[in-house]
Amino acid sequence: MPRAVVFDLDYTLAVPTQDRTTILQEAAATAGAPPLTREAYLEAHRRNLTRETREPIFADLLEGRETDAEPAAVADAYRQTIAETLEPLPGVEAMLEDLKGEYRVGLLTNGPVRAQRDKLTTLGWERVFDAALVTGELEAGKPDHRAFDAIVGELDVAPDEAVYIGDEVEADIYGATNAGLEAVQVLLEDGPDPDPRATAHVEQSTVGEQVPDVVGALETR
Repeated sequence: MPRAVVFDLDYTLAVPTQDRTTILQEAAATAGAPPLTREAYLEAHRRNLTRETREPIFADLLEGRETDAEPAAVADAYRQTIAETLEPLPGVEAMLEDLKGEYRVGLLTNGPVRAQRDKLTTLGWERVFDAALVTGELEAGKPDHRAFDAIVGELDVAPDEAVYIGDEVEADIYGATNAGLEAVQVLLEDGPDPDPRATAHVEQSTVGEQVPDVVGALETR
């Protein structure tokens, strides 16, 4: 029986109103950097999951490029643009409050500390969760089991007493199930197919409506 529900942040609870490729292009242009691809950004992001800021990510991306742009300037521009466009998915704020009446509610999100904590501030969610961890504060990021061990430890539950909700197959679904948690996959319109390791699957647009029912159904199995 679940005692805790833990969420990913990006594309699970909140989304930018602009696509990330456009945000990256605008940030690079603002900081005077050469064009950067989303694919290269994601690779650099995965190499820098336990950082304080995004500066090392952009340092990786600018290494060897003909530019005077400073990685810190690109990181600041990117962070600011995301903050200006980030909004919760429909119904998730009410859902989180409702879940807290029955479960411990946590957040485990990959990324540098300042970037992800700034998102929580922008959303006004600093006190929404019983525990909220950013992998930049930890020894390892998702899918490493140590990240999941850390959040269930903060929530004071065993792994098999927690359900993890996320959209990424490797980081979220594999990571959670490998660490002993149940997993619910959030399906994006242009995202990966449903993964069989997930206990259940919910469409991104219905997270706020469906997650409480999905978690509640686990209690009756």
